[in-house]
Amino acid sequence: MAILTVREALRDAMAEEMRRDENVFVMGEEVAQYQGAYKVTQGLLQEFGENRVIDTPITEHGFAGLGVGAAFLGLKPVVEFMTFNFSMQAIDHIINSAAKTLYMSGGQMGCPIVFRGPNGAAARVGAQHSQCFASWYAHVPGLKVVSPYSAADAKGLLKSAIRDPNPVVFLENELIYGSSFEVPDDEDHIIPIGKAAVVRQGSDVTLTAFSICVRHALEAADILSQMGIEAEVIDLRTIRPLDTETILESVRKTNRLVNIEEGWPFAGIGAEICALVCDKAFDYLDAPPLRVCAEDVPLPYAANLEKLALPNVEKIVQAVKTVCYKD
Repeated sequence: MAILTVREALRDAMAEEMRRDENVFVMGEEVAQYQGAYKVTQGLLQEFGENRVIDTPITEHGFAGLGVGAAFLGLKPVVEFMTFNFSMQAIDHIINSAAKTLYMSGGQMGCPIVFRGPNGAAARVGAQHSQCFASWYAHVPGLKVVSPYSAADAKGLLKSAIRDPNPVVFLENELIYGSSFEVPDDEDHIIPIGKAAVVRQGSDVTLTAFSICVRHALEAADILSQMGIEAEVIDLRTIRPLDTETILESVRKTNRLVNIEEGWPFAGIGAEICALVCDKAFDYLDAPPLRVCAEDVPLPYAANLEKLALPNVEKIVQAVKTVCYKD
């Protein structure tokens, strides 16, 4: 095992896949000369050159379209958005071109492309730079949506995404780029898309989360354990396709569910998971499923209001106490 930060794990995944397959290339704003806005592409230009590590103009609509066209013709682009908030400029290419063309062409044209970059809230960057796009993209048939937490999962899932013949939206988080984790020292370390991970065993309540909210869930589980409540924590890792069986198996054991996400509550990932559990495991529930989400407002800029608007450990603990009737 090696100890790597999430940004180092992502860089290694891209570098290993670029060495393995000459059709893989990286493009986006500041990915080359500046080594990436968050240094995720550090060293790639020096190793692979400017034909495969390409600085683009500030035009997401333009370079996302170039990437989709390249993928149609057999190349394997990794398109970086400096933040997924800017992917709104490119959403027509992502949904109408990348996601739908395989179906509309009767299987004749694929689109092996990865759209990656930081998603969700950072720290005081305002409402226009702080949205979680998980439910936006997970809504679309034809897209796979991945959102890892640990460095090992980030590396293994990004390698899987690059190898996948379908378009993959790969949602990272700026605040965990510098977090360190153990990562298998193996260039064939692959995490399958569509498989969640039970990262903490428990018997009293199931906590489902993805990305940075896994950290909040694990911290909350430690506090709950001191109260005599043992929470099982599931890192979803992939949002679409969702690993429904792992969720249902856990809920059948714990009889309670709390979902945590940085997205808004209406039509969110938690809403889908709650509907799934009520549909497929209703008779196992001892309490209504609950969601811990961002508040239903544009994210405030002020630090104190930002903290109040986002999910946190205290909110998770309170939600668990509610479903366990410990209030």
